[in-house]
Amino acid sequence: MEAVKTINYIISIVFIVCYTYQFFYILVPYVVKDRRRGEVRGHRYAVLISARNEEAVIGQLLESIKRQSYDGGLVTTFVVADNCTDGTARVAAESGAIVFERFDSANVGKGYALNYLLHRIDELFPERPFDGYFVFDADNVLEENYIEEMNRVFSEGYEIVTSYRNSKNFGDNWISSGYALWFLRESQFLNHARMKLGTSCAVSGTGFLFSQKVLGDCGGWNFHLLTEDIEFTVHNVVRGLKIGYCHDAVLYDEQPTGFRQSVRQRLRWAKGYLQVFRRYGADLLKGAAKGSWSCFDMSMSILPAFILTALCLLANITLSVLGLMQGVGVWFAMRSLLECMGSILATLLVLGGITVASEWKRIHAPAWKKIAYTLTFPLFMLTYLPISMAALFMKVEWKPIHHSVNLSSLPYPAAKN
Repeated sequence: MEAVKTINYIISIVFIVCYTYQFFYILVPYVVKDRRRGEVRGHRYAVLISARNEEAVIGQLLESIKRQSYDGGLVTTFVVADNCTDGTARVAAESGAIVFERFDSANVGKGYALNYLLHRIDELFPERPFDGYFVFDADNVLEENYIEEMNRVFSEGYEIVTSYRNSKNFGDNWISSGYALWFLRESQFLNHARMKLGTSCAVSGTGFLFSQKVLGDCGGWNFHLLTEDIEFTVHNVVRGLKIGYCHDAVLYDEQPTGFRQSVRQRLRWAKGYLQVFRRYGADLLKGAAKGSWSCFDMSMSILPAFILTALCLLANITLSVLGLMQGVGVWFAMRSLLECMGSILATLLVLGGITVASEWKRIHAPAWKKIAYTLTFPLFMLTYLPISMAALFMKVEWKPIHHSVNLSSLPYPAAKN
């Protein structure tokens, strides 16, 4: 069993080297002061929403956009009803959005829908009058100062800005809370820390803004991997762009509650991370070797943690089985595996606990659920391991996620009429 100890020791050293900085990030929001912001200027924005069978929720997003404190005359909302079979297009049009319907069963996914929408906008506005473009999912809802706060950071010169991602349905069950805690941690202890340190942040799925210049430099929205948000992030980081973050711009979205749906979504994410690393990994590593902290940070964020954890578990399981076959004793054979699992679960519990304590007032759920779902967070994250392993070998396709949460029953500012 000395081989197990040696493997665990090597993996632990590599893990510490790769990820100690993220524990340092936890302190940054509390010890590094915010930089003084410059002059705020008004900008004209286009809002881009890709929606597939989102009749139940898209009206609430559009209503929250209309309620923004930012000058509504500077905001134009566009919706692409992508392969819809319900009333999404009708609801969006009735809510005042400019709507395009797209039917394409060959090129499926949000990236293709956004590219189509941008082309249609160019046809309507060939003069390209928009300074920036917001991207939202149909299930999102914005707090009333969202665009105003994002505009403040955009005015500082950031060409891409992402925002604080909160949850509509943290308290539904251990699955929705698991997602929510991960995104809250990402907002507070990754992007918030990166912003304060002056390094690049990362776009996370929805709730972000990019400039007309970025759109031109990228040649349109040509990001069609399974995780187009990560692809967009890494593409811009490797070319030297710093992505900004606005902690005061709060967006709420709905997380899956069913395990099967969750597995399908996370399988797509895991496969997408592999696709991004395959395409941009060499560029990221070259950038890191040349001294780009952002390239190193993004490299660590999209792949190695899963690889190291999977290797640790695989080595311990294999050698434990071999130990049992050699008759060295059940406890002796299993001890290393249990120690490995215990350290992983303990680390996740600490991360979840710190996030809940830090974001307690922003988490909209009863106190007992906040505590209970802190305890289930490590189990939720542990289910990523078999999902990520499966992603190595399975063919994965983009599939829509069903949304239905009714905001009128929720106790946060975005729900008020």
